[in-house]
Amino acid sequence: MLTPLTLFLFLSAPSFAGEAPLDMAPASTAALRGVHFTGWTAGSTKARRRFLSEMRAAGFNAIAIALKDYDGRVFVKGVPLAEKSGAYLNAIPDLAGAVKDFKDQGVYTIARIAIFKDDHLARARPDLAVHFPDGRIWANDKGTAWVDPYQKEVWDYAIDIASRAATAGFDEIQYDYIRFPSDGKTRQCRYSRKDHTARTAANALREFLTLARERLKPMGVKLSICTFGLTTSVDSGMGIGQQLDQMADLVDYVSPMMYPSHYAKGEYGLKNPNRQPYLTIHHGIKDALTRLQTRPEVLRPYLQDFSMGVRYTPAHVRAQIRAAEELGVRGWILWNAQNNYTWSSVQAGPMTKPIPEVR
Repeated sequence: MLTPLTLFLFLSAPSFAGEAPLDMAPASTAALRGVHFTGWTAGSTKARRRFLSEMRAAGFNAIAIALKDYDGRVFVKGVPLAEKSGAYLNAIPDLAGAVKDFKDQGVYTIARIAIFKDDHLARARPDLAVHFPDGRIWANDKGTAWVDPYQKEVWDYAIDIASRAATAGFDEIQYDYIRFPSDGKTRQCRYSRKDHTARTAANALREFLTLARERLKPMGVKLSICTFGLTTSVDSGMGIGQQLDQMADLVDYVSPMMYPSHYAKGEYGLKNPNRQPYLTIHHGIKDALTRLQTRPEVLRPYLQDFSMGVRYTPAHVRAQIRAAEELGVRGWILWNAQNNYTWSSVQAGPMTKPIPEVR
């Protein structure tokens, strides 16, 4: 049965003409316009400089770079556990040099580090993995294993990678997959903590963030987290430990991954959220601001800039940006796994021209 966490719907939309591109602004965490790059893209000098030119021309001022991906591969040299387990890949030969290229052009740099979804480490170190009751390594519906979010060695691993990113010059550390498993036979997950409950899961994530903050803040970096999009509207933690209001006070920024394609039919009372990107993002952010009782700039959502079955157009992306900006949110990051961004989707200032919901 499909759930709001796994449902993917498809859409198409008209484009909108006559809108001016964004002006390039100094990098700022309060007015951040970013995109996400893979480690491989960031590590190629040629690709990096080409993308940097395109970013600047389109008005982007921030970049999130994957330094540890959700498969467990690590792109930072010198991390003992990554090298011992075989997780390290030399995708970014000169990390400090890559960061410098962006910062020299006034681009704010974010190191994205996936934590507990880590198939590689779980299989290299079964003692750190989530297990089935019979002792086998647990895996989700796609066969991906996870490491145990209660394990302190895993916490230290994530902080070690982050500290090296800070030393390389990154402005911010962003933790992704900071949660418990969601897809698959999660009732059969067994952790090192035998009395695992929704409360202990939420507490473990808070304890990790507290430790990360204590170790990383003296290095002068900001700290942020990625969450499921629906955590902005659901109080339960969704069974994955992500109690947004409990986590937000430990970080500088919260980035819910608010991709309209990931919301089920009927969510927010919408017939098809994927065909209604403006209303989907508007509902989600409005709920987040109500729950967190915080300033809009603390929220910095990831927005959808990718196609899933049907071509996703600049109009879809503009509709999402408009929804966020109308509620006072000026920081956002676009996601496209292949880094094929529709640079023309970014428009200047408040979008006062009505944008109908796409059909």
